[in-house]
Amino acid sequence: MSTAHAARDRYPDALRAGALLVVVFGHWLATLPRLVDGRMVDTEHLLTVWDAAGLLTWVLQVVPVFVFVSAAVATDGVAARIEAGESQRSWWAGRALALARPTVTYLAVLAVLAVIAQFTGGRLLGPLDHSLTIHLWFLLMLLAVQALLPLSVAADRRYGLAAVGVLVALALLADVLRGGVRTPGHLLELGTLVTSTTGGIAWLNYLTVWLVPQQLGIAWRRGRFSGPKAGLALMALGLAWLAASTGSGYPTAMVGGDLEGNSNVLPPTVALLGVMWLQAGGVLAAEGPARRMLERRRVGRVVAVLGALGMPLYLWHKLAELPAAWLGERIGAPIDAGVPGEPGFWAGRLWWLALCTLAVAPVMAAVVAFETRRRPKVPATTAMAATVVGGVSLVLGIGVAIVLGAWPGSVIGVVGVAAASALLRAHRRTPAVEVT
Repeated sequence: MSTAHAARDRYPDALRAGALLVVVFGHWLATLPRLVDGRMVDTEHLLTVWDAAGLLTWVLQVVPVFVFVSAAVATDGVAARIEAGESQRSWWAGRALALARPTVTYLAVLAVLAVIAQFTGGRLLGPLDHSLTIHLWFLLMLLAVQALLPLSVAADRRYGLAAVGVLVALALLADVLRGGVRTPGHLLELGTLVTSTTGGIAWLNYLTVWLVPQQLGIAWRRGRFSGPKAGLALMALGLAWLAASTGSGYPTAMVGGDLEGNSNVLPPTVALLGVMWLQAGGVLAAEGPARRMLERRRVGRVVAVLGALGMPLYLWHKLAELPAAWLGERIGAPIDAGVPGEPGFWAGRLWWLALCTLAVAPVMAAVVAFETRRRPKVPATTAMAATVVGGVSLVLGIGVAIVLGAWPGSVIGVVGVAAASALLRAHRRTPAVEVT
């Protein structure tokens, strides 16, 4: 085993890889194909047909733990850059470019499929249209919070855990203002008041709430809390927080795309913080046993492979639903198994998961083969104008794809993301550095 390999901390790698796998299988599980005469004509989301599925999202909504761990991993490098007086702008440009380049490939392939479907009357793309781009919201959130990572590191250095408290207070204030709370008694029905309105001022929580796990991750890396006792305490806080939040009227589900306000993620609400406490506590509580398991060479190798495939799998896993649906139709698999409680529902879910897994394998092989041929180089110094314009182009390109779906969103969005990829490579005459 090489020194570099021995020195690498596999626990954060395992957490991030595990989180992305949970998201992938959770997305597949939640997609319910609807067939008429053996042909898929529509899809439904599991949450729309089974209210109890909201409780599953307390475990399956794992984006907080990904942000938490990513911040912890990046903390020392960002702190070193701050001390050396190096440009944080170029650091973020490298992060943005590392996301932009594979996203260009995904949107380009999706755009080609969408155009072909428009001219040939392709049937399967329609039922999955928005499903093929909605998951890209994660990239926008990640770009936003990572842009503020240097400020988060500086805040931890100066204020410690108080910085987490400030973010929580700001998130709560946004929900209080959104809900129009007038008296202390209104706090008992805060969730009902909040989710009966559209986002308004609470859209600030799209940043504030997601900064909480980032700030927590930095504090964990700095040793401000650790150990199984702290983990159990955070898990207890999370469960109590979730119970109080749902009791006040917030939705049980910690995912969902309701733009009318009845959602904990559009915009994020303080209820979502309960999942963050719960998952951060789980990371601490499981650390000892997990690290002992990761000392086994075979387990470490699996984690390394999953870590390398994590982001490509996240980008491409929804596209695998197209060949999975086609294959399911051809072999007569029971991929439309009705709703929970009906005979064969869970067997049908297993069929769908198996077909999606089978379909994603060749997709991933092709993507990895393509991406490894073009090892991206990120400039050591990125021009200010290129960073700003490239960043805006990236956000707009992804945003258009999310809102408009595969057609015409991917066709329009790929232009913005491709422009961002080119602009973020613009630099002064300085040596380039490899992205690893």
